[in-house]
Amino acid sequence: MECIQGLLQKIKEELFSTVDICTYVSASAYDTAWLAMIPHAEDPSRPMFPQCLEWILHNQKQVGFWGDELTIDFIPSTLACMVALKTWDVGLDNIHKGLDFIHGHMEKLLKEVQGNTPRWFAVVFPGMLEHAWSKHLELFPQGLPHVLKSTFIERQRILETKEVTIHAYRPPLIYYYEALPSTYKMENCMEVVRHLSADGSLFQSPSATASAFMDTKDKRCQDYLESMVQRCGLSVPPIFPIDEELIKLCAVDRLERLGLDEHFQDEIDKVLHDVYRKWTKRTAAPIGVYISPLQFYKDCMAYRLLAMHGYSVSPSSFPTPMDHENLVSHVKQCHDNYFLSNLLNVYRAWELLFPGDGHQQNIKARTRILLEKGISQENTSVPTNLKEEIEYELNLPWLARMDHLEHIECIERGEASDMWTGKAWFRISCLNSKTLLTLAKENIAHRQSIYRSELKELQGWARDNGISSIGFGRERTVYCYFAMASTAYHPCQRAVRMTSAKNGILLTIIDDFFDIKGSMDELTCFTDAVERWDGKGIHGVGKVLFNALNDLINDTATQAFPIQGRDVTEHLRDMWCQVIRSWLQEAEWSKKDYTPSIDEYLRVAGISTAVQTIVLPSLYFVGPIISEEMIHHPDYIKIAELVMISARLLNDLQTYQKESREGKPNLVLLFMQGHPERKIAHAKADIAEILDRTKKELLEHVLINDKNCVPKSCRKIHLIALKIFQMFYYSTNRYDSPTAMIQDINKAIYEPL
Repeated sequence: MECIQGLLQKIKEELFSTVDICTYVSASAYDTAWLAMIPHAEDPSRPMFPQCLEWILHNQKQVGFWGDELTIDFIPSTLACMVALKTWDVGLDNIHKGLDFIHGHMEKLLKEVQGNTPRWFAVVFPGMLEHAWSKHLELFPQGLPHVLKSTFIERQRILETKEVTIHAYRPPLIYYYEALPSTYKMENCMEVVRHLSADGSLFQSPSATASAFMDTKDKRCQDYLESMVQRCGLSVPPIFPIDEELIKLCAVDRLERLGLDEHFQDEIDKVLHDVYRKWTKRTAAPIGVYISPLQFYKDCMAYRLLAMHGYSVSPSSFPTPMDHENLVSHVKQCHDNYFLSNLLNVYRAWELLFPGDGHQQNIKARTRILLEKGISQENTSVPTNLKEEIEYELNLPWLARMDHLEHIECIERGEASDMWTGKAWFRISCLNSKTLLTLAKENIAHRQSIYRSELKELQGWARDNGISSIGFGRERTVYCYFAMASTAYHPCQRAVRMTSAKNGILLTIIDDFFDIKGSMDELTCFTDAVERWDGKGIHGVGKVLFNALNDLINDTATQAFPIQGRDVTEHLRDMWCQVIRSWLQEAEWSKKDYTPSIDEYLRVAGISTAVQTIVLPSLYFVGPIISEEMIHHPDYIKIAELVMISARLLNDLQTYQKESREGKPNLVLLFMQGHPERKIAHAKADIAEILDRTKKELLEHVLINDKNCVPKSCRKIHLIALKIFQMFYYSTNRYDSPTAMIQDINKAIYEPL
């Protein structure tokens, strides 16, 4: 823990100190090169910003290119750096090294994007080739490759297209001013002045503004460039000024994905409070105004983070409307892999959308298709870390992912994915620091040591109570503990993990007693004993189970007393009585070969999932006083019902074949009752649709603070219960498989990072 505390202090100073925000962002080789090309106003024989030229000389990759990763955007960056060096006749060795790399890699990369060339690349790349040729750089000693022809044709098509209105999600051509042909620049000279921002920049793009300044000598551009270099030093970012709010939101997102949120709760709360306060005063961007990719990225991320933290938000409340018709159009037509970083945030935000119309869900489906398409293409136009992040996101819905495993996955993936600005990648360097990753690894190692100790203790409890050697049914000690440890993952939540895991172990074996082992007489006798809460008259297995259950409830009540200030024994007993009565009812249906109606089945089957045996004991350990009034309040009852229905639907979708063989009722089978012509797939689709609506409604009640009077910590326990059932029953019945969970369990508890 000493190591963790030391790293924590260092990270807090790095992320939340008053250090200039410019130091948080990685340099853009492309934009720095354009500033290095500007001649000094008083002496054109030397550069206006010699420090930028110096940066280029010392920041070429060992293999010869300039940039962060070997994707196609390295080509314009490398060409721009060589043009800058050639402009001042310096760095001949750097130029030769860059040319060698271009000769060996450019044609291959161009072939990979042929037929699917991003719009920005079709404009910028030919322009940079022309700049390089004007400096007599010999780029193609073997002659022009055929693949270049299609890129120039595509540029001409774009230049000739009349853009009647500015598309909200596609930059106007003037955004790429530095790469436009000279003839086009002359025809549109007035456009430069018209598009200058109040800060003197051209769309806050250093490269476009640098080129505009060289052509117009506009003093506003000069002031912008000088101010930027004074702030940023030797190199410049791909966009300036830097959005401090975006940086802070990305820091919050990164800390949560690495599993470090428990250590930064005050800082996270302050960031989100400030964002919410400012944004409630802002208005949506008007139709026809270009919205930068970073603004769009920020809006989607803010929506998701604010919703997850209980703020009442809706897509229409944001400056960038996420159901904007221009976005719909762009999503339909988008063939630009560089929009993937934004689409990923759209997809994540849409996963949290609460009950709405089909239009919103249609956007999510289209977004998923585009993400799948983007990562399936065998090309290097998308950074590796972004591809991996998208693959992980699409593999499972976030409700089916265990938080602790997600933290491990994020740490193993390494660097955070970058954001696309429109013609360069925006990388927040401090979020990829070795110190941050080291802290995250130490944090996981600390958790795992706690989990191993608790699991060993839990296995001893199951052995001492005779559960692990009872001789029938499913022994799920490790599964139950893994489920709780991976969701209630904070070390301080020991009581929640241990109590809920014990209840899960017991409910599984008692459920099997009702399904497999017990005769109707034994089951009736056991239920009567539970109703009386008196073990007299039951023997054998029933006696073992009753004693274990009684001991667990007494132990839970004893632990809860100092927190709740009262005895909760009767609450716990009543909860178990309801569950066991529902199991007896289902056993009677099976024995009598009785088919209940759907309504009759759901009244019993919601309770028989036994979700409440996980939820209610946990509530006593998360802080607030759990009063009789709260448990009987309509808000609490609504949340509890939604969790139970969701759990039942998830279970029935994956167990109908097994329960059909065993003669037990199941919702899928009941949907088929009386409609033999219907296919199982149709019944499952209908139930899945009901499940989706139920989960959406549950999320709205659980996440948004002003939707429910139940304390936030208590609502979160219900979300944990839903995630556990999603994990066990999302696509198959993993809970009944003795091997399906082994890999995840080992990764979560035993395997070091």
